[in-house]
Amino acid sequence: MNRRTFLKRLFASSIALIGTGGGTYYYAKEIEPSLLTIQEEVISSKKIPLTFNNFKIAQFSDTHIGFHYTNDQFNQLVKTINKQKPDCVVFTGDLVDMPNKFDWNEEIVQSLINIQAPYGKFWIYGNHDHGGYGTDIVKDVMEKGGFTLLQNNHSIVKKNNSKFILVGLDDVMLGKPDIKEALTGVNPHYYTILLVHEPDFADTTKNYPVDVQISGHSHGGQIQIPFFGYIYTPHLAEKYVEGKYSVGGHPLQLFVSRGIGTTRLPYRFLCRPEITIFTLNSSEKE
Repeated sequence: MNRRTFLKRLFASSIALIGTGGGTYYYAKEIEPSLLTIQEEVISSKKIPLTFNNFKIAQFSDTHIGFHYTNDQFNQLVKTINKQKPDCVVFTGDLVDMPNKFDWNEEIVQSLINIQAPYGKFWIYGNHDHGGYGTDIVKDVMEKGGFTLLQNNHSIVKKNNSKFILVGLDDVMLGKPDIKEALTGVNPHYYTILLVHEPDFADTTKNYPVDVQISGHSHGGQIQIPFFGYIYTPHLAEKYVEGKYSVGGHPLQLFVSRGIGTTRLPYRFLCRPEITIFTLNSSEKE
């Protein structure tokens, strides 16, 4: 988005919020961004082994630490995630807002270490992770935090003798995503979940043997005005903005998180931040 378009959107958003009253403006800036919700989704498939029945995957995304989101808030988020007792945790990009200006310290590493997931913690790059010379910095921090990077590759999640496949792509906007490379060697008979930051990539994913795509990036628009809709959604989050979609003929299941933090505009209105808890449900006959 160019500077002129951004300023127009900023002006429109501010006028819309102020126009509905000073209390609304205060709520959008100071209250709603802290009203974290826990979105629960059940994913059912015959391809999911019985062993993984009730297996829980926690997704958090777009924390944008440093832009109206603090380390203390991130620590509270970690506690909330751990209370859900997930088996596996995935982070779908944009850890800090501006990596080149962020005051990196061990506190954020310790917060990541404190996230508990017995079957693994995984992450992918978002556009802000690559932006601001953050590629290597963010990678180092996430590795120290115990997270495994999925960048055009995949990992096999095993439980007893059963498995499913967790695939991750490089960021679509600023990276070099390669879904063919990521799926190399993946048996299409195994249940396959793809992590990709930008949700609109689903229109490409639908042509590959992937069962579920999990994304962020959109922030759910951050500001939703009644009878008008989203004030702004970023590039590659304009078609699929929040919630659950069925894409293509398979169909591919797509889940888009509203994320945690804010960027560009320090507001959320009718668009609460969220983490998502996915519970796998095997419909395989015993």
